Amino acid sequence: MPHHRDELIPTRASLINRLKDWQDQKSWQEFFDIYWKLIYAVARKAGLTDAESQDVVQVTMASVAKHMPAFQYDPAIGSFKAWLLIKTRWCIIDQFRKRGPFAEHRQISSQTNGTGTVERVSDPAGQALDEIWEAEWENNLVNAAVAKVKRHLDPQKYQIFDST
Repeated sequence: MPHHRDELIPTRASLINRLKDWQDQKSWQEFFDIYWKLIYAVARKAGLTDAESQDVVQVTMASVAKHMPAFQYDPAIGSFKAWLLIKTRWCIIDQFRKRGPFAEHRQISSQTNGTGTVERVSDPAGQALDEIWEAEWENNLVNAAVAKVKRHLDPQKYQIFDST
């Protein structure tokens, strides 16, 4: 996993290090608040139901917690973002496996192009999930930036900012 120089906001190493302590509720809450919407949105767009996507969030968070005590973050090897995508991808794949081989799968996006149902079944291990992850990551960044601006401006100035 090569490190992307253009990654807008890499996960803070200080937060990752604090997650090694399972008892640090504040850090775990911060981590959850940052990433749950991203994981949920990717799972939904991969074709999972609301309940399945919520399960993916919970299982992904549990997997991260399990691996944190021994986790060694090295940005030269890869970004935390890429590692979290891999964790999320495996949880999405597991949710599809739980459905069984004959379960109906939703298509990966809301657009149809006249292809058969089988061709529209999402491949959680494929490039489409990478593209969804990147788009949702960008969306998550914008939402976090807007929330930060909102916290630092008085309501009238924020309203002016928001309307432009």
